Amino acid sequence: MNRYTKRLMVCAAIFGLIGVGLGGHMAGAGSPALRPVHAHALVVGWLSLFSWGIYYQLFSVSRRLASAQTWTAIIGTTFLVIGMWIHLAGALEALPYAVTLIIYIGGGTVLIASYVLFFFIVLKQKVTD
Repeated sequence: MNRYTKRLMVCAAIFGLIGVGLGGHMAGAGSPALRPVHAHALVVGWLSLFSWGIYYQLFSVSRRLASAQTWTAIIGTTFLVIGMWIHLAGALEALPYAVTLIIYIGGGTVLIASYVLFFFIVLKQKVTD
């Protein structure tokens, strides 16, 4: 297993646990209030990070691009999910609204950069017959 795959798989597993934990919490509380956080933790955090990890295990890619994409994926997902939780759940109310919004939007922006980098990685991939 290469280092990019390992990093992405570990983070995917963490986000999978977070997503499942949030789902269990919402079911127990009878409240769908954290549904967007739950969905993003599972779809972006678990599914996307896992998929990218599999891709890096199967295909040889530029180390520099793979490193940049991996770190923007992990950082962007982390800040998006945390920022979304802070923003939607009203957690950490001591923080000014602008700060929570910056965490939320900043994470999403970094995550978008990660998706764009992955797009270029796939385009750059050599086709073999």
